[in-house]
Amino acid sequence: MAATVVNGHQPPPDKDHTAIAAPPRPATGSRSGASRATGDRAVGGRATGAARAARASGSATKSDAVKGEVATTGGSGRRSEAARLAVLNATDDLLVEVGFEGLTIEGIAAAAGVAKQTIYRWWKSKVDILFDNLVLDAATGLAWPAETPADPADLRAYLHRFAAFLGAAPAGKVLQALLGHAQLDARTAELLHDGFLDALRARDVAHTRACLGGATGEYGADEAAVLLDALLAPLYHRALVLRRPLDPAFVDALLDQHLPG
Repeated sequence: MAATVVNGHQPPPDKDHTAIAAPPRPATGSRSGASRATGDRAVGGRATGAARAARASGSATKSDAVKGEVATTGGSGRRSEAARLAVLNATDDLLVEVGFEGLTIEGIAAAAGVAKQTIYRWWKSKVDILFDNLVLDAATGLAWPAETPADPADLRAYLHRFAAFLGAAPAGKVLQALLGHAQLDARTAELLHDGFLDALRARDVAHTRACLGGATGEYGADEAAVLLDALLAPLYHRALVLRRPLDPAFVDALLDQHLPG
């Protein structure tokens, strides 16, 4: 988890930690018509009723969110939302084809069939477009299998979902690209952590604790955080350093080593 000024505030607490929360960001970088939401809170940026409805059905996509919004707008709004969607999808596709360094606003504009000025109306840079894509796709791609997970099986299922997202999904490639660029660019690092990763971790630590008996006081928050790090670190290492696939057998072996029998 667009032209963005990160305010540095922590995400608001959520009673069940089911959403990946993010601080509000200016409209110059949000996809107002294709924003993402979980429950009653936006997952980065601002949420629309269409996005909320799509998320509630469990099948939200960039297309779903935009189609729902377009239905309530006039001709100019329809063209505007179609252009936004074209830019978002073109950015995903080009990142896979040419990599982060090869990705340019000019190339995105050409692939999306829009003018560069159209892109700059909504986003300051390619990083902001990628970030918006990441947060939207993570709302479903990194959802937990249950709203209130309370069983180790829920944690196992989430780790498999996380591995598939990071290692194979287009949005995972976006996350990898932003993580790499964040090592060299302070603004990207701030945006990625304050707008997405910190809230993702807080939610996942809370759910990990719940899955292992945290509700009864049998498993502390610090223990849950250490376990989550032990499970996620090999996934990041395998994907980013070794460049090897995150196959289900590897994930199962990792889980078997760390989770109680």
